[in-house]
Amino acid sequence: MSQDLLPPVAPSVTAELVEALSPRLRKRLDAGIAKLAARPVVRDGDTVRIAVDDDTDLELHAPEGAVISADAIRCGCLLAPDCLHRAAAASAAPVAEDAPDSAPAQPTADEASPTADGASPPGDETVAPAQLAAARAVYDAAAAVLEAGADGSGAVLQAELLRAAHTARLAGLPRVAAAAVSVVNGVRAARSADPAHRLPDLADALRTVLGMAHRLPFATGGDLAELRGSLRQPYTPDGSLRLYGLFSEPVLTTTGYAGAVTWTADAEGRLCTVSDVAPGGPGRATGAADRAVRIGDTALTHRELSRAGLAVSGATVSPTGRLGAGAGVRAVRASGAAWSAEPLDRLWTVPVAEQVARALAGGHGLLFLDVTLTGTVREATGDRLLADCEGRTVRLAVAHDDPALPCRDNLRLLAAARGSRLRVVARLAPGPLPRALLLAAEHPARAGERVDLGLDRLQHADLPTTTATAAPAPAPPADEAPLHLLRRRVHQAVSGGRRVLGLPDSGAGDGGRLRRVGLATAGELLGELRSAAAARSRDAFGRLLPADPGRFAHAWLAAAVYTDEVERALCAAAWGADAEVGAESGAELVATSR
Repeated sequence: MSQDLLPPVAPSVTAELVEALSPRLRKRLDAGIAKLAARPVVRDGDTVRIAVDDDTDLELHAPEGAVISADAIRCGCLLAPDCLHRAAAASAAPVAEDAPDSAPAQPTADEASPTADGASPPGDETVAPAQLAAARAVYDAAAAVLEAGADGSGAVLQAELLRAAHTARLAGLPRVAAAAVSVVNGVRAARSADPAHRLPDLADALRTVLGMAHRLPFATGGDLAELRGSLRQPYTPDGSLRLYGLFSEPVLTTTGYAGAVTWTADAEGRLCTVSDVAPGGPGRATGAADRAVRIGDTALTHRELSRAGLAVSGATVSPTGRLGAGAGVRAVRASGAAWSAEPLDRLWTVPVAEQVARALAGGHGLLFLDVTLTGTVREATGDRLLADCEGRTVRLAVAHDDPALPCRDNLRLLAAARGSRLRVVARLAPGPLPRALLLAAEHPARAGERVDLGLDRLQHADLPTTTATAAPAPAPPADEAPLHLLRRRVHQAVSGGRRVLGLPDSGAGDGGRLRRVGLATAGELLGELRSAAAARSRDAFGRLLPADPGRFAHAWLAAAVYTDEVERALCAAAWGADAEVGAESGAELVATSR
């Protein structure tokens, strides 16, 4: 059974069905999900039917594209409706979510979710009691997931976090709710060995949801409004626009959404996007490129728009640059522009350091680079394409690892075009060395043409005839910055939970090493993290008491925030950019947790 065949299920439905199970059935839930995954699935219109056995079917009804009530999941077994099958099906299906407008720097779950009517709560200066309770519930549920780690966070813990997310949404905290759902999706991807899963992404999701829930009780004004978020992106009128296609990229998220996003620029260089994202998998990501863009009456596909242009009247644009597709919007095909011609050429004239600073400050994250390909290097997470950019060596990686997409194959072929001078579009990947995810590039052999590296597939015949392929060299020791000693423990906790860091040999000497290289705060944070992981009290009879998940979550959050801020500072320095960072915030979190 592929998850792509199942309709999305609302978080409240999954939580309700899991909570209704008896303690005995809860223990069997993960095994039930695995067993159900091996059964055949048939889709018939709005109904998905799973053959539980030769005589019993389980049906999921999604007349509006998602399962929004527990009654819409029906089982024909003798124990229904109190059977394990209904909860297992809900837990195996994608999570239906209405993500808020949180100004993402790239197409993410926020870009990849249908919007819902509604708005954020009024901008009052205080947090309502219901919101305080909801934030506490989200924090406790996320802390329980961190305590167990992805390896130990089965369907029951996931359902508890989904219930907390639903409570947060009802309390007017859609951004907190969406962050909690992202953690559930990340945990599911980790446990199912999804090719799209990346441990750093799951760590970021946990840091985000814990951080927001931690900050909300003390927030006021604009900070409070930002933490609350909104259920719908506010589109504002923008009159008439003349847009020029830049490139298209696939969207494939661990939240179960897929599709394509096409980036365009207006005459002033302002970026706007047109997206087609819905529940699905890699097949939908590749197929969306050849679907017509959903704006006005134009018949242009995403692939065509990336090289052509649009004339739009009655345009509406969200704060993130997404073009609205309301009834009053009109759009017709227009001529495009080469990357070397106005107005697109001006995107590459902005100094690279300025582009990086803008990305680190919360911008769109895209980098427009003129590079010379110089070779490849092998790192622990895969091969990287090396390129010289303004005298600085940049490591270019794939944007998606899924084998159904051509990203990795295209990177290998570009590696054979050593010496080629190309214009590329990439997305900043913060780290101690200049890194970026490669999205699009000029064709290495055909002047004036460009390649969307996540959708188009290069062939050997496309390469310059004078190039030769060389084996990737091992990464130099400089890639191993001292901060990795703390980052590694942060990631280990996300994967294996508190018990992994509670082991006697879990980095006992790393704190001293961090202090010796001048990272005293990192050493202190690591010490507190290990201490919180190992702390266990005993009762009057000498029996071990349960660990304190709150202390461990606070210690982990402090280390994660500190690591993220220092990495931003290192990234800015690596690119020669200026960026405001607050590495001390990790230490402040430790202080408030004690």
